[in-house]
Amino acid sequence: MDTSALMMPVECDVRVFDELDRLLGDVEFVTPAAVIAELESLSVGAGAGEEATAASVGRDLAERCRVVETDVSHADDALVELADRGECEYVVTNDGPLRDRLLERGVRVIGLRGRNTLNITQP
Repeated sequence: MDTSALMMPVECDVRVFDELDRLLGDVEFVTPAAVIAELESLSVGAGAGEEATAASVGRDLAERCRVVETDVSHADDALVELADRGECEYVVTNDGPLRDRLLERGVRVIGLRGRNTLNITQP
């Protein structure tokens, strides 16, 4: 789960965990520690705006995930590292450049399709 995925409930009106259950069934959710740090930074750095609210909600939702340490501090790089290490079968993101990096590496990506549903993109 990346930062944008955890912020989807507020920013895109997506019930992200319900959608993932529909797509994948019962799975373990994982997020890198760098994503948690980014959410914490966004939740205080953006004031009281929608981004801060979305980041705060995302931080709460991240409690459903196992947090994994990586060797990098940038959230996107951490997700790529986890995928390269084989720690995830899918990456959930709404970030286009990250999606493209992952697909180039052969990683399946789950992202927004339509207004408020998620879809799997195969490499």
